[in-house]
Amino acid sequence: MSENISSSVDAFLEYLKYASGRTDNTVINYAVDLSQFVDYVISQGVEEIEKIEQAHIRAFLRELAAYGYSKSSVLRKLSSLRSWTNFLLQSGKLTSDPTKGVRGPKEPKRLPRALAYEDVKMMLENGPNGEFEIRDRAILELLYGCGLRVAELVALDWEDVDIEERWLRVKGKGEKERLVPMGRHAQKALREWQVFLGKLSGPLFPGDGCERIAVRTVHRVVSRAAKRVGLAGVSPHMLRHSFATHMLEGGASLRVLQELLGHQSLVTTQRYLKISYEQLKKSYINAHPRGRGEKDV
Repeated sequence: MSENISSSVDAFLEYLKYASGRTDNTVINYAVDLSQFVDYVISQGVEEIEKIEQAHIRAFLRELAAYGYSKSSVLRKLSSLRSWTNFLLQSGKLTSDPTKGVRGPKEPKRLPRALAYEDVKMMLENGPNGEFEIRDRAILELLYGCGLRVAELVALDWEDVDIEERWLRVKGKGEKERLVPMGRHAQKALREWQVFLGKLSGPLFPGDGCERIAVRTVHRVVSRAAKRVGLAGVSPHMLRHSFATHMLEGGASLRVLQELLGHQSLVTTQRYLKISYEQLKKSYINAHPRGRGEKDV
């Protein structure tokens, strides 16, 4: 015997409230999401759970998007539907899952926050401390000064470094190598690390024994240095993003940044960088022959 959609939703909410240990707020969110779906399918002439098809799920999600719901909200409602249909499957009230194969909208990749240069400068100069101060300063200077990924930093050997000429040979994604210049501060930090370490071969940043430093250790280095100067939530990738953002604001072209960051496609670089409206306006005024007004001269 087929079950009414509304009564099956009520049974699911009762289960959530009394058997699953979910919070009241969670149950309320499920109730809101599922009631919207019930209203929609009933408007389509569907009142029994066995008559719900994949097409109904897809059409419901499209309607939500058309009404202006954010992608994250649509994804949450799809998750609620999946939890409900899974409950019906486990209780034997459904024999097939109408949500199977339904994909929600892709959430846009959120760019990491770029630090202000003043914060980066304070972190690099005052963050490293203690037993590993010299090593940590070299790590931070390379991450920010060269825009390296953590894996690229960890993979560096002394043979990849030309301190005098200020070049790094970096192995990026897909084993693709690129040359990356480094600044005076990174050069100075590496010289001090070289003297401290007393070697010119093997991993640039050795870990325990002869192994390389671990990726998680690099994350801890960045986090500790940031906390010492009052910054929270700073990651190595945030330093890479700050490098790219500050280069762009300083006038570097996207093509140059593409090479420095090791992106195979310029599209990736464009998506990676967040250009402020003020920077766009400034670039337009300076570059376009009709962009500058009398007040700008």
